[in-house]
Amino acid sequence: MLQELVPIIAIVVLFVLVLRQQGRLALLEREIGALREMLLPREPLGGRETASVAGRRVVPVVAGAAKAPAEPEAAAVQGPEAGAAAAGPWSPPAPSAPASEAASPRQRGRPDIETALGTRWAVWVGGIALALGGLFLVRYSIEAGMFGPGVRLGMAALFGLVLAAGGEFIRRTGFRVPIEGLTGAYVPGILTAAGSFTLFGTVYAAHGVYGFIGPGLAFALLGAIGIGTIALALAHGQALAGIGLLGSMATPILVSSQSPSAWALFGYLAIVLVANTAIARLRGWVLVAAGGFAGVGLWQVLYLIPGQPVDLAVVTFIDMAILAALAVLWLRGRPGDVLPGSATDWPSTAAAVFMSAAAMRLLLGPDLQPAGGATCGAAIIVAMLLVALYRRPAAPLLHAAGAATVLVYAGAASTGTVLLGVPGGEVILDSEPVFAAAATLRPAGTVLALAFLMAGLRHGSRIVATAPLHAAAWVGWGALVPLVVLFSLWVLFGNLDIDIFHALLALLLAAILIAAAERVALNERTPRAGGPAVSLGLAGAGIASMLMLHMAFGSLWTTVLAGAAAAVPALATRLRRYPVLGWLALGAALVVACRVSLDPTIVGADRLGRTPVFNALLPGYGIPALAFGFAAWQLARTTDGRPRLAMEASAALFSLLALAMLVRHAMHGGVIDDALPTLAEQAIYTLLAIGAGAILVAIDTRSPSAVLRIGSLAAGVLSTAFVVGQHFVFLNPLLTDEATGRVPVFNLLFLAYLLPALAAGALALYARGKRPQWYSAMLGLLGSALFFAYATLSVRRLFQGEHLAHWAGMGQFETWSYSALWLGMGVGLLVAGLRIRSQVVRVASAVLIAVAVAKVFIFDMSELEGVLRALSFIGLGAVLIGIGLFYQRLLGRDVRADAMPAPPASA
Repeated sequence: MLQELVPIIAIVVLFVLVLRQQGRLALLEREIGALREMLLPREPLGGRETASVAGRRVVPVVAGAAKAPAEPEAAAVQGPEAGAAAAGPWSPPAPSAPASEAASPRQRGRPDIETALGTRWAVWVGGIALALGGLFLVRYSIEAGMFGPGVRLGMAALFGLVLAAGGEFIRRTGFRVPIEGLTGAYVPGILTAAGSFTLFGTVYAAHGVYGFIGPGLAFALLGAIGIGTIALALAHGQALAGIGLLGSMATPILVSSQSPSAWALFGYLAIVLVANTAIARLRGWVLVAAGGFAGVGLWQVLYLIPGQPVDLAVVTFIDMAILAALAVLWLRGRPGDVLPGSATDWPSTAAAVFMSAAAMRLLLGPDLQPAGGATCGAAIIVAMLLVALYRRPAAPLLHAAGAATVLVYAGAASTGTVLLGVPGGEVILDSEPVFAAAATLRPAGTVLALAFLMAGLRHGSRIVATAPLHAAAWVGWGALVPLVVLFSLWVLFGNLDIDIFHALLALLLAAILIAAAERVALNERTPRAGGPAVSLGLAGAGIASMLMLHMAFGSLWTTVLAGAAAAVPALATRLRRYPVLGWLALGAALVVACRVSLDPTIVGADRLGRTPVFNALLPGYGIPALAFGFAAWQLARTTDGRPRLAMEASAALFSLLALAMLVRHAMHGGVIDDALPTLAEQAIYTLLAIGAGAILVAIDTRSPSAVLRIGSLAAGVLSTAFVVGQHFVFLNPLLTDEATGRVPVFNLLFLAYLLPALAAGALALYARGKRPQWYSAMLGLLGSALFFAYATLSVRRLFQGEHLAHWAGMGQFETWSYSALWLGMGVGLLVAGLRIRSQVVRVASAVLIAVAVAKVFIFDMSELEGVLRALSFIGLGAVLIGIGLFYQRLLGRDVRADAMPAPPASA
């Protein structure tokens, strides 16, 4: 029996401790007030204010010094009396006055352990003890059989009411937390929260456990307790409002009914939302307001789960209620008002997320289309757009509405089966089949596209001078949504080959966006500055133009016109210096690059034909290359910048691609496939790369450009890689036994080795002083290596014929010929290096002579016999001695020149 009385004794002891601490805190408050009065300078009565709290002693306070500054929003909404009423638990403490900070060191600093034990911990432990004491008391009554269920529920309800009344009584007696940092120990709020929990549990037990009351009454009582708790939060603070909101949102889960009514559920939720939003707006409680919108939105999403009947009128009603509460209650004020303390309005964000999810379900749900789901979803998105138009802080509604529309129609366009032609065959893109009610997307999409287009462009033009980024968001969605809707409707209902109707719509959309962008530019703070809103409008126009080309023309004309379109924004820079115009030209180049990567033949392999040069490849690659070059030339004289460099690179790339594709087409008899190139074809590619490097060096000399400089270096490195990898290894006739032709001089060796050697050497000489030293040295060594290969393979061709495979072996005279050839070439390179004063060429000659010496002493000594062996060593010795004498004379001349006295200076 004694153990059962321990909780009751603990409750009494803790209650006495709380009352004692309350008295001590009141005494401390009076002492601080007296100290403040003593420390502050005395002012005339007209310059002082008096502060009283619920009948307590009046403490004089200097106006403007000791009075805590109110937040702007609170002052505007709550009035001068709201500060004391709003000081509830867990609310942010009001900033203290400088005088009050100076009055008490404890109030300035962190509370010590005595203060924490006597205030915060005692209050929290007391609240927990009260809850446990009530639980133990109910348990004891059940075990002892003292009372029936009705009496126990009545006692629990009475206990909850007593706790709530006790909290209100303590608040009305003037309780407040006098020490900074102890707002979590707000006794009235804790007691009221405990009372709310008790009442919630009592009503639920009466309905769900004992069945004393029906679902209707239980629903009403739980809702009333939740709304009442939210209302009491006006006096006790934000935490109590959160408790009431949580209980109100959980009420429909706690109460079940045999015949549930969607109207009753969402009508109740609408009432809770309105009450919660109004109270949160009065106090500026962002989290409470966001929680209300999130809770109602979550209930709506749960209601729309597939597999259960849906009343679209109910969905429309609750969405309109959400928007009304957001626009009229939470965001009331001037259209441009922004709530203080946050750049993002979280209640608007919560409402936007759940409403956009509901709209997507309505637009895409096949089970909802017979009842008008697409119409309802479009209406919700338009309503979100109107609220965002009316209230600037509701920008999340704009983004959510636009994102939902884009996702719905982009997803619809990706359904079904699409046959895509690619090099080497066709690719079938197969996804979910188009749902049967896809036709409902056409009217809904038309309405949404027009709504975003009109609202976005018009509103963006109006606010661009004062809010350029906000205007950019409106213009961006106003361009993006119509584009996605138009593309989706074309894929779903149009002709993917040629569709004139949708092409005209795309052309009209491009014209509208251009005109709107020009209007926005005129309304900018600096007229025609080409800010983000103008850029997004013109970007949308460029995308619409590309769509029009794909809808109206075949593959060849689409590629040609898309490439030629790059010159249009470049020409427009003569009239408007908008930075985006250069990027639009680059966008056209990217579109062409994507097209040729998917189909390098431009028109398809079956329609390309076998005529060399004059086929679809010439205009398909050549006209875009010319257009890109013109765009780069024009941009260099107007806006310049990175787009010009990118267009120069695009022009150079497509020029090389045009030549390479024409060569491959001609070399393979009109067939462009993935077969490995021959040595002759690779030789042409190498010559093209070296020639491109020379052209880029020449152009860069006249008109300096980073792209041209880097491009010329890349061309030289690419040429070297081609030669090393293809000419010397993979396609070398010694390894492949490819026929070199029957003509003695103008054969495959001439094309694959001698011409590239001359080209690399010429470029090395031309680039001296214009490019880094390593570049000229690399090309010089490359030319020397190619000439060495040409001479060596030509000698082998004299002995072996047009097939040069190494497995055919070598005769003694052929072996000796290589030694004589390499020595002669070494001497020739040495003379050339001295004449052109090139150390690289001289080093190459030394390397070649060293190779010849090694061959003579290692290979010729063992393989040659008789006179050929003697001639090999005699020739080697004569050449080496001659080189030695030549270098001695050269060095002696230099020494004598250095020893000669300098001529006397003229007077």
